[in-house]
Amino acid sequence: MIFTRRHLVASAASALFLFIAAPLQAQDQQGEPSLLPVHEERLVIETSEGSFDYSVELALNGRDRASGLMFREQMDDDHGMLFRFEEPRQITMWMRNTLIPLDMIFIRGDGTVAGHHADAVPLSEAVIASPEPVLFVLELNAGKAEEMGLAEGDRVSHPIVAEAAGAQ
Repeated sequence: MIFTRRHLVASAASALFLFIAAPLQAQDQQGEPSLLPVHEERLVIETSEGSFDYSVELALNGRDRASGLMFREQMDDDHGMLFRFEEPRQITMWMRNTLIPLDMIFIRGDGTVAGHHADAVPLSEAVIASPEPVLFVLELNAGKAEEMGLAEGDRVSHPIVAEAAGAQ
C-alpha cells in the first residue's frame, strides 16, 4: 500500500486523537462519585456544646480512602465520611478532585479528637496533615467543626472507633 502525505497526516491526526481521547474517557469513568454504603449506626461527636450525630460512609481500605469524597457536588448536612487506617500514623490528605469544602477531623485510636482542619479548599492540592499520629479522619461539610465547638480531646463514638479502641 502506498501512503500519500494526506494519509500520513490523517493517520497522525487519528493517533493523536486516540492519545488524547483515551485518557479523557478513562477520566470520565473514574470521575464518577463512588458512593460507599452509609453505615447503619450513626457517628456521635460529644463536645462542650452538646452531642452531634452524623450518618457516615466508611472508607476502610486503600481504594475507598483514595477516592473519598472526590467528584461529589454536595453532601447532606448530617452526613460525612469516616476514614480508617491500618495503624496510627501521621495522616496527610488533600482536596484534589474534591468539589465541596470540608472540615477534616483527626481522631486518635481511643476515639478522642487530636485536632481538625477547618474549611479545606475544594480542588486544592495543598497537603493537610494530622497534628499527630491518628487512626481515623472524619470529613464533614465545612463549618461543622466550628458549629459544634469542636476541640482537641472531644470524643467520637461509632462502632468502628469502639472496635479500634478495644483493640488497643
